[in-house]
Amino acid sequence: MLKKATLTLAALLASFSVSAADPLRVAADPIPHAQILEYVQKLHPSLNLKIIEIPSGVNSNELLAHGDVDANYFQHLPYLNSQEQALGQKFAVAATVHIEPLGIYSRRHVSFAQVPDKGTVAVPNNVTNLSRALYLLQANGLIKLKPGFNDPAKDQATPKDIAENPRHLKILEIESPQIPRALEDVDLAVINGNFALEAGLEPAKDALGLEQAKGNPYANILVTTPKLLQDSRIQKLANDLRSPAVAKFITEKYAGSVIPVAVE
Repeated sequence: MLKKATLTLAALLASFSVSAADPLRVAADPIPHAQILEYVQKLHPSLNLKIIEIPSGVNSNELLAHGDVDANYFQHLPYLNSQEQALGQKFAVAATVHIEPLGIYSRRHVSFAQVPDKGTVAVPNNVTNLSRALYLLQANGLIKLKPGFNDPAKDQATPKDIAENPRHLKILEIESPQIPRALEDVDLAVINGNFALEAGLEPAKDALGLEQAKGNPYANILVTTPKLLQDSRIQKLANDLRSPAVAKFITEKYAGSVIPVAVE
């Protein structure tokens, strides 16, 4: 039976004694991660999942580090690497599943040519997605980063690393989940794919600029602890998430706004 819970932080931390008979507890963002997990559960009802939809502001990696969940599914590898440093904790990647292309959106303009001098651009305020946003702005000709910023996965950029800003754009750093709400107040907004979907946007249709899937280092991953990596439940879930059936589900449901990257 599918077990799904949308919980507050207090409820998440209220309780967790674990035994081998317990369901596999997976923390996930509501869209698309929890939806994909729900589809996996329908495919294989014997895989007993407890899908915990994580509210904004709760760090799923902290929950995993504290043993409050067995795995999480919401992040990409560069973000995980930064979390390992911040938390002093090693995690393990069980599966690489899909890409949610970062997009540039606007309520005010239908093309980049309309963006005025000294226009405002909302970008994520966390280190990895801020850098990712700057590379996307550069790819669309809005700014140019200093020499040496060639590899988005390795060379993390900040606004101080902008070498050329011909339109004198103002970069506003905002918490990622809040950026869709700022769309009416800025000229451009760089929004993560999952938050765009939650806000009713269709990245493949609505974005003025969208990350390419090919060579994209920001694929979303299923993460667990080194101790649980070989757990049979984790391995089965990982195999399911990489399956052709799940890839087909992602392709058909999200129409290019979420792109499967791993098929076995």
